[in-house]
Amino acid sequence: MQVIGLAGWSGAGKTTLVAKLIPALVRRGYRVSTVKHAHHSLEIDQPGKDSHTHRMVGATEVLVSSANRFALVHELRNESEFTLRQLLARLGPCDLVLVEGYKRETHPKIEVYRALNGRDPLHPHDPMIRAIATDAPFPYVDLPQVHLDDVEAIADLAIRYAVPRDALLVGQ
Repeated sequence: MQVIGLAGWSGAGKTTLVAKLIPALVRRGYRVSTVKHAHHSLEIDQPGKDSHTHRMVGATEVLVSSANRFALVHELRNESEFTLRQLLARLGPCDLVLVEGYKRETHPKIEVYRALNGRDPLHPHDPMIRAIATDAPFPYVDLPQVHLDDVEAIADLAIRYAVPRDALLVGQ
C-alpha cells in the first residue's frame, strides 16, 4: 500500500482533481482508496436508521453491511480526533491511498494550487510537497509542476512520489 497526499487551500480543486484522478489510476490497474479530512461535523447515517439509533444510544462502533458494501462508523465519544497515521493503519488492502487535505501532516504531498484563490502557496513552507498541480506555474521553483487539468501527468506524479504506508506508520 502506497500513500500520497493532495493538499491545498479550500477552493483549489482538490476534490474535483481526486474525482478525475481515481478513474485514471483505476484504468492503470491500481486499487485506490481515499482518506478525506472534514473540517465540520461528519454525519453519514440518518435519524430513523438503525445504525443511527445504535450510535445515539451509546455504541462506540457501528458496522453496517449489505451485499454491495459495508460502512463502519466510529463515534469518538470525547476521544481525540484520529491522526492520519491511525486512519491509514485501519484501511483495508489497496495499492494506492490518496489523502485529500491533511495539509499540515508530514506525508508526501502534491500541492493543488489555483491562482484565483488568492492564497499563498504551501510549498515554500512544507518540505513534504513533492510536486505542484497548478494553473499558474512558479518559474523559480525547483519542483515538478503540471497543469491542474493534466490528470495523466498528475497520476504519474502520484505514483512516482507515493511512499509505503508502513514507512509512515513507524513511530506513530
